[in-house]
Amino acid sequence: MRGLLSAFLFVLIFQTGLKSQNKIVVFQSDFGLKDGAVSAMKGVAMGVSSDLKLFDLTHEIPAYNIWEAAYRLEQTVPYWPAGTVFVSVVDPGVGTTRKSVVLKTKTGQFIVTPDNGTLTLIAASEGIAEVRQIDEVLNRRKNSQESYTFHGRDVYAFTAARLAAGVITYEQVGMKLPSEVVLIPYQMAVKEENKIKGTISILDVQYGNIWTNIGGPLFSQLGLSFGDILHVEIFHNQQKIYSGNMPYSQTFGAVEKGKPLAYLNSLLQLSFALNQGDFARTYSVASGSDWQVEVWKK
Repeated sequence: MRGLLSAFLFVLIFQTGLKSQNKIVVFQSDFGLKDGAVSAMKGVAMGVSSDLKLFDLTHEIPAYNIWEAAYRLEQTVPYWPAGTVFVSVVDPGVGTTRKSVVLKTKTGQFIVTPDNGTLTLIAASEGIAEVRQIDEVLNRRKNSQESYTFHGRDVYAFTAARLAAGVITYEQVGMKLPSEVVLIPYQMAVKEENKIKGTISILDVQYGNIWTNIGGPLFSQLGLSFGDILHVEIFHNQQKIYSGNMPYSQTFGAVEKGKPLAYLNSLLQLSFALNQGDFARTYSVASGSDWQVEVWKK
């Protein structure tokens, strides 16, 4: 009986380990694709295990833009299965005392990254199950100790590949840290009396549309129906950049060409656009933690 119980526990632990390591690694960076940096990271990963499946989230994060890295993770991570390992390298502080960590979300994904604010949004939306600091003595590419400016290749890609391939367990990444990360301050979406405040999270850069962090359920509390008019004010560091009225619409074609509208985007978040125009360029609007928005029903 004791032997059967031991065997059952072994199988359970083994299966749990497999679930946390599915051989998928997804890369994000601000490197672009003009040189060999991304290819070098992937080469390091394949050197750990040729069985890995490597994918790209994006390598077009604007240089040093930690906020956008945080947003792209929140936009993407929930759609990948538990056990997926993400490598996010937007690291203006490379070589300094910022921590290199692997965060495990409550939904079972892993994110390998500098703890510099990149984890701000994913920690809020998916939750933190655990954070571990990478032990760079054990989890660093061989003979790379004299390199201080490419941790994406020498530490993050290497550690991510070892974790995804099952060469190491999550516990072998390094020391367990408190379940907290460096956070970028921003305006969370809140309703105050008849007004909703939020942040301009990102631009739909191909079309110049404005995406906010105001979700559909919160926005619905204003009681608008399609065709009702929404008043919108946009601020950059508390300075008003835009003020105007626009209809709440189901489709872009609900307004004339060049006219503004408010709508829920594919993530069901309040957004603004010009039909067949570029809202961001027309009104000199950008995105990030220093861009705020206030809306109310007219």
